Amino acid sequence: MMTRNDIRDEILSALTAIAPEVDPQDIRDEVLLRDQVDLDSMDWLNVLLGIHKRLNVDIPEADYQKLRTLNDLIEYVQAHAALSSG
Repeated sequence: MMTRNDIRDEILSALTAIAPEVDPQDIRDEVLLRDQVDLDSMDWLNVLLGIHKRLNVDIPEADYQKLRTLNDLIEYVQAHAALSSG
């Protein structure tokens, strides 16, 4: 099972694949991602698709608005990976 840090690293990897100018060390878990990274809606969609591909977690469009911080993404993946594997 992946640890929280493993999931965090995968999410940051998906983010930097879309926005290579982002330094993952500068991303704070509890701060709104949109305040930290300049992503338009298409980039954000691509980040979410990257998370889906890397972590095999479906993220329906209805949940997009819930995912505002890195913590939100980590917790979402933890909860939904557990559901899909169990």
